[in-house]
Amino acid sequence: MDPGFRRDDGTFGVSPLQHITGTLALVGAGKMGGAMLMGWLAQGLDPKRVAVVESAPSEKISALAERGIRLNPKEPGTVDTLVIALKPQSFRGAAALLKSLTGPVTLVVSIMAGATIASVEEVCGGAVVRAMPNTPAAIGCGITVAVPAENVGAAQRATADALLRATGRVEWVEDESLMDAVTAVSGSGPAYVFLLAEELARAGIAAGLPEELATKLARDTIAGSGELLHRSELPAATLRQNVTSPGGTTAAALSVLMDDDGLRQLMTRAIAAATARSKELAK
Repeated sequence: MDPGFRRDDGTFGVSPLQHITGTLALVGAGKMGGAMLMGWLAQGLDPKRVAVVESAPSEKISALAERGIRLNPKEPGTVDTLVIALKPQSFRGAAALLKSLTGPVTLVVSIMAGATIASVEEVCGGAVVRAMPNTPAAIGCGITVAVPAENVGAAQRATADALLRATGRVEWVEDESLMDAVTAVSGSGPAYVFLLAEELARAGIAAGLPEELATKLARDTIAGSGELLHRSELPAATLRQNVTSPGGTTAAALSVLMDDDGLRQLMTRAIAAATARSKELAK
């Protein structure tokens, strides 16, 4: 039997999504929007309350119409809650649609990289929450950072929190200027981890391992280490030190990775580049 909604403290209860009233519209049901939608339904959101606008719906999204979701309704009208999961480059091209869905008190949750609260307010109006999730949301292990506009009420913030929490943890900030760095660290961060898996496997092959074995070792090592980091209360630095014996093999590798031109400098430059690009997308 499903124990219900899991809270951050590990206890279970009724999902707050079951108490959402009115119509919710999701504009953009690609990988991230689709993952959020599946999370909402899994945690008890009534499918009949949901309208989805997606020009190229996947088979999985199309099949949800049988559960009561309204897919690409001709005239959805003003909705209580609007979640925008479009690519930032296509945002303004959908202005007419978004304005038709938004009323003065509509809660608008944007998960578009670089799109500022001001730009969403300009196009849509409503009470805007800007959020940045990441792709582990697809398996319920995402981390999202959200910032509310000044006119977002307590009840609307609770609704936004429930919607975002359906795919993982949520952190709230009050300073929107942090969101570009958030995008660079957690929004783009999964790609850095996947690149590490690629390069760890490639290096293993270069050291003489068969490709299949090197790939499996890299994937499982990163997945297992991530789970250990997730479960442990110890800082990452302590976990690293626990693996490292003085003068051993790990120390030899870390001496390269932690050199003056090593991982710290590379990561600092990478995050700076991603932060700058996020700011560019806002223009």
